[in-house]
Amino acid sequence: MTKDLAGRKCKPCEGGVQPLTREQSQQLLSALHEGWSISEDGLSIVRSFQFPAYSGTLGFANAVAWIAISEDHHPVLTISYGTCEVSYTTHAIGGLSDNDFICAAKIDRLAESTLQ
Repeated sequence: MTKDLAGRKCKPCEGGVQPLTREQSQQLLSALHEGWSISEDGLSIVRSFQFPAYSGTLGFANAVAWIAISEDHHPVLTISYGTCEVSYTTHAIGGLSDNDFICAAKIDRLAESTLQ
């Protein structure tokens, strides 16, 4: 199912729709890498990526930024020397949407090719 998510395109979300329920979010989460988790409040998903050097961390963060720009759906990136934490939520609806999981799946695909 991750491949299905990664092959989808984000749809513009300007509000007016309900965020995903915890049950819907859990179902979509099961399609992602096990490193993703849903926040306690159920409003965001997060995954941390580890790198041996700062240059790898920055390269990965830039690739994630390219995905964000291409999908017009932007995560919070927290970058330190060997770690890039990626967090998604859909601000316009105050919770999670399909877009968050689509982008996470695209990042999983990126990580598979860069973290080997």
